Amino acid sequence: MSFKSKTEQSSRSFVSKKWTFLLCLSCFCAGILFTNRMVAVPESKAIMRTTAVEAEKLKLISEGCNLKAKGEKHVSKDIIGEVFKTHHAIQTLDKTISNLEMELAAARAAQESLHGGSPLSEDVSRVGSSRKRKYLMVIGINTAFSSRKRRDSVRATWMPQGEKRKKLEDEKGIIVRFVIGHSATSGGILDRAIEAEDKKHGDFLRLQDHVEGYLELSAKTKIYFATSIALWDADFYVKVDDDVHVNIATLGETLVRNRKKPRVYIGCMKSGPVLSQKGVRYHEPEHWKFGETGNKYFRHATGQLYAISKDLASYISINQHVLHKYANEDVSLGSWFIGLDVEHVDDRRLCCGTPPDCEWKAQAGNICVASFDWTCSGICRSADRIKEVHRRCGEGENALWSATF
Repeated sequence: MSFKSKTEQSSRSFVSKKWTFLLCLSCFCAGILFTNRMVAVPESKAIMRTTAVEAEKLKLISEGCNLKAKGEKHVSKDIIGEVFKTHHAIQTLDKTISNLEMELAAARAAQESLHGGSPLSEDVSRVGSSRKRKYLMVIGINTAFSSRKRRDSVRATWMPQGEKRKKLEDEKGIIVRFVIGHSATSGGILDRAIEAEDKKHGDFLRLQDHVEGYLELSAKTKIYFATSIALWDADFYVKVDDDVHVNIATLGETLVRNRKKPRVYIGCMKSGPVLSQKGVRYHEPEHWKFGETGNKYFRHATGQLYAISKDLASYISINQHVLHKYANEDVSLGSWFIGLDVEHVDDRRLCCGTPPDCEWKAQAGNICVASFDWTCSGICRSADRIKEVHRRCGEGENALWSATF
């Protein structure tokens, strides 16, 4: 091979490698450029598309939140309204149930009297008609078999008799009865004596389920309220002892001022010591329940006279079988209201002293509701002295008939 042919072959080989390299480089650059265009454009569109979708989602979520908030406000108002309606319905239902329970109690009392063979009192026999009438108050005068002279002294002073008592019920809406149960010997001489007295005066409320006894006063109080609320629909139920002087018109005016209060307990509130010593008067066998020795009772009305509203009397009637009885009746009553939403009204006119105390107050225009001697827990020798108290501290007969309740 000649030198020229070798040179030409070498030149062609050199050119081929150079162009091959340039061609490869060009292809590589073209590939990168092509690849960037192919990738960048779709990625940009995808981002834009994604951003638009996300924005739409955020808009929907935002609108949904606003609708939800508005809906929640609307639903909240609806729920509150429904709660009030439900609460009102429950209160109405409770009141209806309470009235039905009282009607049932009255029917049971009448039925037990018939089946037991005991005389059916005039009050029980008239339960159907009396329940239709609304009364201001029922005054129950707590008495005993041995208290005939006390009862006669009350009849001769502050308690109207005969047609006047009927007029008091019809015109003023005030019921007044002596409250007594039965003797341990049913149908014995004591019961027959009360039956004869009731036949003459017609002013007794006989407690069919109660056996009289000094240690049974707490039980008697429960049965009295349960029986009286079954017989008469009144705003207030009053308990008073038969050795206390009462001005009925002043009592009525006092109660009327508290008529709008649903659960009210009216009396002279006190808090005496819990007596743990055996053999002393007013000894409390369950003194340990009231804390250490020397502690005092909770506030409660003195037992000579107190009044409770209809709701509280109904509460006692419905729950009488589970209400605990302490030795002292006034303490028992106060304990039944512990834990309840009850307003205690402390009115000192319900516990005035006998003359000259109540007389001075009457002359000053502040007539007392009730008068008695603290030393005797009633008027000392009341059968003999109550007429004097009535003359000097009484409100006058015209006060009762001219009063508007």
